[in-house]
Amino acid sequence: MIFLEVIMPVLLIFFSGYVLQRIYKLDLKPISTLAIYVLSTALVFRTFYKTPLDMQLFYIIVISMLLTLGLIGITYLTAKCFKYDRQQESAMMLSTAFMNSGNYGTPIILFAYGEAGFDYAVQIMVFHGIIMGVFGVYFASRGKGGVKDAVRNVLKQPSNHAFIVAILLQQAHIVIPDSYYQAIDLVAQAGIPVVMLILGMQLANVSAKELNWRELSVASVIRLVASPVLAYLICLMFPIDPLLQNVLIILAAMPSAATTAMYAIQFNARPQFVSSSVLVTTVMSVGTLTFLLHILQ
Repeated sequence: MIFLEVIMPVLLIFFSGYVLQRIYKLDLKPISTLAIYVLSTALVFRTFYKTPLDMQLFYIIVISMLLTLGLIGITYLTAKCFKYDRQQESAMMLSTAFMNSGNYGTPIILFAYGEAGFDYAVQIMVFHGIIMGVFGVYFASRGKGGVKDAVRNVLKQPSNHAFIVAILLQQAHIVIPDSYYQAIDLVAQAGIPVVMLILGMQLANVSAKELNWRELSVASVIRLVASPVLAYLICLMFPIDPLLQNVLIILAAMPSAATTAMYAIQFNARPQFVSSSVLVTTVMSVGTLTFLLHILQ
């Protein structure tokens, strides 16, 4: 029942993008650029313009940062153990440190926990997007260039600026005229469904013959097993709402983020491997998420 009611509706949207790409063979780079620079930026701005700065949001930010740093540390040690070069390490970071809390996680939470859980999921998703806009862009662009290039690319991400502007407007009690806010909201609403379709389109471009199973196995274990366990341990440190705890753990168990695959395409950071990681972890997550949702219900 959990699979049919929660997982299957989301997979059908991915499948629509998959079929579209298999038929029309579209160029994903301009579509991913649209999603990163326009749709995601509007979504970040809308969320933080409306979200009150309370203790629950503070816990979301702290736990998300601790989880990201913990996963980066685990991946860094793993990369050193397997003697990966910088480009391999960067691609592994993109595949393991960032979960698909947006185009996979939020609809899963909506179907599993309703509007209350969905409100938490959107806040987490947007902050995760900001984390990816900083750390994800850094790791994606440092694979080919230097640290200066990576930092420069981070500063170019409009979603990072949108977050700051939204918080400043909210705290200054500056009200955006309804017609302008509706325009922002209209673009923001397209963010999640478009990126869901992009994920399906990316999966259609992955060839099973080219999969590096050793690296993908490592990435899958970190992403689908180590991440939710680490999230659970971190959540125990804070007095948070049990529903928020469940949402954080489930989102931590999501497969590799499709956004990082878009960054890999954008900055040519082994996009085939990162996209393959998205494919493999997404397929495997059908089983792992069904099991986790059953445990947490």
